[in-house]
Amino acid sequence: MHFTSAAVVGAGRVGSAVAPRLGERLPTRTVGRALDVGDADLVLLCVPDRAIAEVAGAIPRGAWVAHTSGACRLDELDPHERRFSVHPLQTFTRARGPEQLDGAWAAVSGESDEAVEAGFELARLLGLEPFELDDEERPAYHAGAAIASNYLVTIHWAAAELLRAAGAPPEALEPLMRRTIENGFELTGPIARGDWETVERHLAEIRARRPQLEPMYRALADATATVAAL
Repeated sequence: MHFTSAAVVGAGRVGSAVAPRLGERLPTRTVGRALDVGDADLVLLCVPDRAIAEVAGAIPRGAWVAHTSGACRLDELDPHERRFSVHPLQTFTRARGPEQLDGAWAAVSGESDEAVEAGFELARLLGLEPFELDDEERPAYHAGAAIASNYLVTIHWAAAELLRAAGAPPEALEPLMRRTIENGFELTGPIARGDWETVERHLAEIRARRPQLEPMYRALADATATVAAL
């Protein structure tokens, strides 16, 4: 499977990274509301999830059509039969470019061997490491991705709130968080040691200083105890 030209629909966070990367590999146009995809043999939808079905329905049949959503199934691409999805397992910002794709993995879903092959080809063109994902398993997969990315932001916010309460600089947390990843997510700290007295002191201080964070701390402590027991 080799694509010769592409049309990327949408220029948001994902589209603005994907289009220039594809443009380095093959003729690529970025398409707006007019949906003028020309004679591209690949049309890649980088649009909000809620818009995928409407946009797909407006694209002439014939080319391969794909979306980059992690949550949406392939039936969002009806009536196209030559279809697949490639979800870059990465978070994107408009402040950076196609280098955001480098080294990331990508979930590829297709309804035939040919479709999966097409998805793998696109992933590699983008500099992604592809793996096949059963379309029916998408909700569990996307939930895992959301925990790893979105909830990390929430955890950082909560930790930063407590450092501010203690008069410590929140930016000091970033090397700690990075090293936790570099160390292969090895669990350390009071729960790993079975030191529940320290955990109770944490809870008492949180209750006094940032009570809105107590339910989160308790839930995470319970989950971490499960991890420690594995």
